[in-house]
Amino acid sequence: MAAPYVPVILEVISSAGLKNIVGGEISEYTKLQANSREQVLQRMKDDAARMGANAIVNVRLTTSMVMQGCSEILAYGTAVTVK
Repeated sequence: MAAPYVPVILEVISSAGLKNIVGGEISEYTKLQANSREQVLQRMKDDAARMGANAIVNVRLTTSMVMQGCSEILAYGTAVTVK
């Protein structure tokens, strides 16, 4: 499942160095971040459904820089059953 992202990650890494020098948005990195947000939210929904919940409240997304040009996304919330 992670294999399709490898070429994108390599492209981001190779273009990131140049973009860091001249400035500007790294569009592939931005797309990768957006895809990562969608993936982490879907994982959270799947986990909640496995626990028998039908909703998630108080959802929070946090990001942190792991190293230069690399960040992580964390999503958390409370799984609930709404009647």
